[in-house]
Amino acid sequence: MPTVISKFARKSFDKLEELGYSKVAVSKGLVSTALLAYCLKLCYPYIKQQLSANETKCDNGQLNRNENNNLTKADVEDPEEKIEKIIIEKKQRRRKQPGLNLEFILQLRKLIQIMVPRVLCEETGLLAVHTLCLISRTFLSIYVAAMEGAIVKYIVRKDVKNFVLMLLKWFGIAIPATFINSMIRYLENKLALAFRTRLVNHAYKLYFKNQTYYKVSNLDGRIENADHRLTDDISTFSSSVAHLYSHLTKPCFDLMLIGIAMARSSRKMKANIVMGPALATIVIGTTAHIMRVVSPKFGQLVSEEANRNGYLRHVHSKIITNAEEIAFYGGHKVEHAQLQDAYSRLVNQMNSIFTQKLWFIMLEQFFMKYVWSGTGMIMVSLPILTTTGLPNGPHDRSNTIRSNTEHGVSERTQYFTTARNLLLSGADAIERLMSSYKEIVALAGYTSRVAGMLEVFDEVSRGVYQKTVITADRNVAGILEFKNDQPIAKGMIVCSDNESDMTISLENVPVVTPNCDIVVSSLTLTIMPGMHLLITGPNGCGKSSLFRILSGLWPIYGGTLCIPKPAQGKPCMFYIPQRPYMSCGSLRDQIIYPDTRKDMLNKNITECQLREIMRMVALEHIIDRDSFDEIRDWKDTLSGGEKQRMAMARLFYHKPHYALLDECTSAVSVDVESSIYETAKSMGITLLTITHRPTLWKFHTHILEFDGQGGWVFEPLAKDAKQKVPKSRQSVYQNHKPFTDAPETSPSAAPAV
Repeated sequence: MPTVISKFARKSFDKLEELGYSKVAVSKGLVSTALLAYCLKLCYPYIKQQLSANETKCDNGQLNRNENNNLTKADVEDPEEKIEKIIIEKKQRRRKQPGLNLEFILQLRKLIQIMVPRVLCEETGLLAVHTLCLISRTFLSIYVAAMEGAIVKYIVRKDVKNFVLMLLKWFGIAIPATFINSMIRYLENKLALAFRTRLVNHAYKLYFKNQTYYKVSNLDGRIENADHRLTDDISTFSSSVAHLYSHLTKPCFDLMLIGIAMARSSRKMKANIVMGPALATIVIGTTAHIMRVVSPKFGQLVSEEANRNGYLRHVHSKIITNAEEIAFYGGHKVEHAQLQDAYSRLVNQMNSIFTQKLWFIMLEQFFMKYVWSGTGMIMVSLPILTTTGLPNGPHDRSNTIRSNTEHGVSERTQYFTTARNLLLSGADAIERLMSSYKEIVALAGYTSRVAGMLEVFDEVSRGVYQKTVITADRNVAGILEFKNDQPIAKGMIVCSDNESDMTISLENVPVVTPNCDIVVSSLTLTIMPGMHLLITGPNGCGKSSLFRILSGLWPIYGGTLCIPKPAQGKPCMFYIPQRPYMSCGSLRDQIIYPDTRKDMLNKNITECQLREIMRMVALEHIIDRDSFDEIRDWKDTLSGGEKQRMAMARLFYHKPHYALLDECTSAVSVDVESSIYETAKSMGITLLTITHRPTLWKFHTHILEFDGQGGWVFEPLAKDAKQKVPKSRQSVYQNHKPFTDAPETSPSAAPAV
């Protein structure tokens, strides 16, 4: 291929010479064109930015004129671009773009304090050994360079004996050199793993503190892909820090020790030891400044690539989680389009990074491989060209001119070989230092994501949330107070001091969603043990929201919530959703969740008692089929009704004071359902039930009904009641006030709905 290109180039030059153009002129023209293209490449982003700013000003002016003329500007924005703008630029509005600045240094300092918590710890030991290996490798590099020079000298002198001895030393030094090289990589990986372990342990501690894992995805909008940050981002950040340490430390050692070795060699040659380093400093400083000015913002580019990659994984996870619903709807076309769009955005970002690297690497290689190599050749040649005598040369007049010449040539050859090898090592060290700037900027992107994640976890665990969709316009009648467009949780949660007081009370507590949708403006009621409460109402009226408030998952924006003091070994409230969660583990783990086997033994619960619990929920056939130690994917093994009954088995195992039942028996037959509710009441468990089945009314003593418009009623329920709606419903809807002493109504008196 090169031969074909050279023949084509030669024919082209010959043709141009026939037309009257010389090769020199054509070469200058090609070089000038290449330089002009590169200058245009550097100036294009600035010119594009200025043009965009001017167009924006013109558009704003046109928009104002249209408004003055009672006209509106037509929206010609591409819908796909608008979606990309919403998804990608949303994070850019929330925080500053990462870069090599003071914020990056402060974030990195906090993370280093987590990764290296003490002066004497495992990480400092690894760092000390790693540093020792890096210094040893530098000394070995200098020693190997001197050996190569000596080998070449003996070759020139035709000294076979010394050549063989030096060659044996060469092979002997190879064993420790290769071992140290391998140790450097090994210790770098060990450091990365140790850093990752520290960060993961710290992040997990924050992630599970005060139910942060729930709140960070439901109440806070700053992190959309916590799983990606907890896995890939922490791993990449740890590897980058460990690699950057060796990538910066070893070149510094190399430059310091190699500079000393070269100065000694130049002094041995009786040459000026200042000219070479001065020339190298000027060239390196100039090229470094140029590269710093034209370097793209790799930190922002890498951070944005990580964001889009995380969003792509989020779309994949959403499809896997909701595969059945998507299949029922036949929504594969929509999901495929969203997945393809997310991947296209990632590809566009990666192509942008590749394009930025194309021009920057070209300039970088030009300086490092050619400009620096030329400077190195000048530095090596200066002591040889400017020396006035031969070092250590024979001064005996009886020696022949030939012996003088051979000795001088061998000495100069040794110096040239040694200096060349040292310069190559020094140039490689400087190149690594220069290229490490890109790694530092890229590290800034990962540092921003990891430090930002830990900061969000810490704030969320302390009850500080941020939702970008929240606005004060949603406030109704001044129920909520806002600060910096974020609602203030003014409500109080009070735990009873008396362990025997198991009353739950709400006083003027509004039911507000995380998006600040006010479902119920004020709710006041008191629930005591034995007061089995039935909760009804249309969809979206606040039934499940009430359970989230009672469980402490949602903040309270007003009023007071009084809950019993948690008792050791027995939960106060136990929530069972419509779709119960099946954990990873054995059949025993499904029954006792969230307890462990050790907790079960501490409670003195035997497998015979577990078998009795399974009989209560009509799941004894599973015990007959599988043992308690059987490990399966229970989410797919059990049917919908079996999973709901397994959740009720957990209720009988834990025996809480209150059971929050959210449509938890919708897939269970009526006879088994009735048996389960009777068993729960016989165990002294107070039931708070959300249901649409009229067969469950007879198991409750009170009713709380929401009308979906902010109104509600709380009253006793008639014995063996089967009516769908209380008789007092109409009056409640008119005034939206709570009923505390409403008269009991018989089933026949209530209108059928």
